[in-house]
Amino acid sequence: GSLVQSNPFRLQADCVVVGASFAGLACATVLARAGLRVTVLERKADPGEKLHTTGIIVKDAIDQIALLDGLPAELVHRIDGVRLYAPNLRYVDLAAPGYYFLATDTPEVMRWLAAQAERAGASIVYQKSFGEAKRTQSGFDFGDLGTARFLVGADGPNSQVAKTFALGQSTNFLFGLEYEYENAQIAEPEKLHCFIDRRLAPGYIAWVVAGVGVVQVGLARRVRGDQSTAT
Repeated sequence: GSLVQSNPFRLQADCVVVGASFAGLACATVLARAGLRVTVLERKADPGEKLHTTGIIVKDAIDQIALLDGLPAELVHRIDGVRLYAPNLRYVDLAAPGYYFLATDTPEVMRWLAAQAERAGASIVYQKSFGEAKRTQSGFDFGDLGTARFLVGADGPNSQVAKTFALGQSTNFLFGLEYEYENAQIAEPEKLHCFIDRRLAPGYIAWVVAGVGVVQVGLARRVRGDQSTAT
């Protein structure tokens, strides 16, 4: 005879959120706190691994997202102003009363957000990618995974959810890299140091910022259409 194993994971949720991203986890937490059955699908094994962000949170987000009120102090470093450099390294300091950024220990912030979502009652399924889904009269059918009433695509600028349902897609991108230096120090650590250079960073900036336990040094430039290389 043969043994047929049924799928141990079968969705019957009010909402499926694709991507344990900042937006995805914030959305899942709010929905779960409102009493909905929420499942988050995340292709990675850890929400803090292989991140593609500097992890800076602007004050506008802090003011508008109540979830961030509980962000542990040891995961952030307050940045009160910007020092803007010209190619010859002359600079001007920019600041606004009461305005600030938060540099973060981004992997730990993502893990903290995931814990908040689970504490609120959301279920996070790791190493589970979004494959396909079809609209039904009552919501969405995920095939072997089951069904849900609502679907939220929080799976990044190359969203598979957006492609599957022919939604709007991003066409302009920033191509960049960042390196973190441990046990390093910089002058004026309370400032975000930004460098404007049309040759090295056309359409965007390079930056140096004192993060949490590291100094982050990065550069990004605008990439349009199918252009995918930078020199």
